[in-house]
Amino acid sequence: MLLIHVQKVTPRVSYTFKQICKRILGFEVDLTSKIESFIAHDGPKFSYGKQPLGKELYFQSVDLLFQQGLDEVEIHVFDWEETKCFFEVKHSDAAMPFDIFAATFYLLSRYEEYLPHVKDSLGRFPGSESLGYMHNFLQDPIIDIWAYKFKNIITEKYPDIKFLDKKFTTIPVISITQTFVYKNKGILRSIGGILRDLGELKLERCIDRIKVILGLKKDPYDIFDFVIELQKNKERKAKVLFGLGDYSTYEKNISYNHPKHQNLIKHIADYVDVGLKISFEALNSLQVLKKEKLRIEAIQNRRLQYTMCSFFKIRIPGPYRDLIELEVAEDYSMGYSDYSGFRAGTCTPFMFYDLDYEVQTPLMVFPFCFAAVSNNKEVYREELVKKEILEYRNKVKKVNGNFIPIFSNSSLSDLDGKSFWKSILTEIWNTEDE
Repeated sequence: MLLIHVQKVTPRVSYTFKQICKRILGFEVDLTSKIESFIAHDGPKFSYGKQPLGKELYFQSVDLLFQQGLDEVEIHVFDWEETKCFFEVKHSDAAMPFDIFAATFYLLSRYEEYLPHVKDSLGRFPGSESLGYMHNFLQDPIIDIWAYKFKNIITEKYPDIKFLDKKFTTIPVISITQTFVYKNKGILRSIGGILRDLGELKLERCIDRIKVILGLKKDPYDIFDFVIELQKNKERKAKVLFGLGDYSTYEKNISYNHPKHQNLIKHIADYVDVGLKISFEALNSLQVLKKEKLRIEAIQNRRLQYTMCSFFKIRIPGPYRDLIELEVAEDYSMGYSDYSGFRAGTCTPFMFYDLDYEVQTPLMVFPFCFAAVSNNKEVYREELVKKEILEYRNKVKKVNGNFIPIFSNSSLSDLDGKSFWKSILTEIWNTEDE
């Protein structure tokens, strides 16, 4: 047990130290604001505050973790060793040149997303507005990198302190907006699709559509046997998240109560964890979200645990509060649709902290770093994509984090000549974590 003296044990302080020390590094800490208890402690310890108490190991603080509410925060990002940091401190005895805890909290809480910003066409916080993008550290799990530098400082001072081994883990996520592209669409939608293909002179696509409708060919989006075989060959904590929203401008899936749709979801749930891809409409309505939650629970006959927001639209804190009210355990929306990288600066799951209420919530956020469903990328080239995604994997592995790439059944299909995604997913899935 490592004892830490702070001027005041606030919810922000408790939240941040637990994330860095326990979840990332795997050791227990105790916090105290009593100088007498700190001085009397003869085990590993350090102080965190404006000034050191004596000659102890000391980390200088800025004000952020001892404040409440939101305020404009002045941030200067600077280079340190091979990484970047902010919230610089100047005390000569400080063990690090910046406040690692305040910087971590700023990124994890998504503080910048509460502040005024320009939204994109779907009302989202754009990646280009983020501190990580503007200062070129979006591509790094910077909090985890900082945490291991912090660990080195602790172990140099206290070489006997014990850390639990945290293992690198790969969690592939498959997003299902449309379960099928041609199959089970009904007569009117099928006829409309054929006429549209003919009008756009997509004759090959028109022939494929007719073959699928007649049962002569497998639907291109039906990649589920492929995923099940991957799971059989090497068991992963993979997630398949289905959209079950009502038909609308943004939701084009077949009806949730179609027997073949339900049977397919039940079949997949026998092999892989199944969750809900929240519809665009449900992101703005607790009642709609509750309806979709009940649908997926009725189909698989178990409580909903895993979610992802359509288009990764998280207007913090709204959708997360709805998930908390509905007792959802894990969400996989923390990333950008337009840029790869680490939106919250980490590759380690973290509890959502609600800045309005100043409280740690029970919702565990699983951040992803790469999405094959991103919609603003340049034309994909297999060798470049493979290089990029493996670079992310190596970065996450170095800090023993969770490598979470997101695919879709549309990207894994060969409908638009992008069948190389299957080989990339296969390589990721089958590569050993250790």
